[in-house]
Amino acid sequence: PGQIEIRISDNGNGIPGEVKDKIFQPFFTTKPTGQGTGLGLSLSYEIVTKGHGGTLVLESTKEHGTTFIVRLPR
Repeated sequence: PGQIEIRISDNGNGIPGEVKDKIFQPFFTTKPTGQGTGLGLSLSYEIVTKGHGGTLVLESTKEHGTTFIVRLPR
């Protein structure tokens, strides 16, 4: 058994709490109208969790960056 873990990190400003709470919701975007559909992370979440039985988690700390963690069963 076990799982595979993939981490994607940056060293940016972090993601505010009000955005973190909504980031995996369909059509949520912080971009201006017409600049994005807000489907990318929502689709990623569905593929990882429902399509592959894994998890997709966001860890973000103000001024220390953000990490997305994908865990998939072997």
